[in-house]
Amino acid sequence: MLQIPPRKLRIVHCFRSPVGGIFRHVRDLTEAQVAAGHSVGLICDSTTGGEHEERLFEAIRPMLTLGIRRTSMQRHIGPGDIASGWRTYRIIKELQPDVLHGHGAKGGVYARAFGSLLRVSRSRVARFYSPHGGSLHYDERTSTGKLFFGLERLMERFTDHLLFVSDYERRTFVRKVGAPLVPDSLVYNGLRDSEFEPVPANENAADFLYIGMMRDLKGPDLFIDALASIRDKVAGNVSAAMVGAGDDLPRYRQQVERLGLAGQVRFHDPMPARQAFALARCVVVPSRAEAMPYIVLEALAAGKPMVATSVGGIPEILGDKSPALVMPDRDQIAAKMTEVLSAPAAYAAKLPDTDELKSRFSARVMAADVEGAYLSVLAPVAA
Repeated sequence: MLQIPPRKLRIVHCFRSPVGGIFRHVRDLTEAQVAAGHSVGLICDSTTGGEHEERLFEAIRPMLTLGIRRTSMQRHIGPGDIASGWRTYRIIKELQPDVLHGHGAKGGVYARAFGSLLRVSRSRVARFYSPHGGSLHYDERTSTGKLFFGLERLMERFTDHLLFVSDYERRTFVRKVGAPLVPDSLVYNGLRDSEFEPVPANENAADFLYIGMMRDLKGPDLFIDALASIRDKVAGNVSAAMVGAGDDLPRYRQQVERLGLAGQVRFHDPMPARQAFALARCVVVPSRAEAMPYIVLEALAAGKPMVATSVGGIPEILGDKSPALVMPDRDQIAAKMTEVLSAPAAYAAKLPDTDELKSRFSARVMAADVEGAYLSVLAPVAA
């Protein structure tokens, strides 16, 4: 166990892409850690994110005494990692953290590798890793999967503590990598108290909403196919709003045009989730893979009826036998959406209530559990 003086911590979060659930998780932790008196900084990629993410950065920048450092980080392993890694290491060395917390595959490698280099020079830095799905999405039967899971096993040698955001994620780690060789904790994502307030739909709201990254892993193509499938099965036009950005967005726009849905689907740039919830009466989460998605928690806390795929940690939120769960399949998603349209009030009554959610998925509980993990590695020196 590392020894540090009894003082507030210098915490640095390292992650690649400042979008989606990882960025949300880091922002929530940052706010809670700053409120507890710790000094916090962020290191992430400079080439991803847009205007929405820049606004989010500006909102938290004043509270970060260790600042926000952005440098180019490529998504896949390659020669660019040498230059990127060197830049990141120099930033970390300058910040002199007590805790170095890596999020996602690339952030986890950088945090643990460079934290270990600092340990060689007698820096007392604790190395934490939260997978957030990351490399765990790969198929362990493929050569790529075997490579990544081998690297995950190797990197445990440079890890002080693993933090999983769902029991599914931990089970996946055990199945694909092996039982953890270092201490680990399960810490669910959590919401602020203000997020447990209903968001009514606008007067001209669409029937369904997709909000998230525009990539096949998140299933926007399944959502569009499901809309086309139910078009001729219900009275009147079925409308939808799609909120998000990503490299594959042009392909989804083309899919909407090809299926004759241009008059029924409106695309929107990224925006805060609660703002997006007002655009529709029901939220659809058609993901093919997840760890513990914030959007499911946020939608339920806002009182929105939901259709979600039974992947990753989603059943841990809704319950294994929830009627809202389907497989990531066009026909199953379409059938459930049709059920929502036919009896929206009865459908909504089957979902978890906000009091139950609040007792399990609170940001305060999340931050306290993460800090407890930090302190389990960093023991104060006796006075």
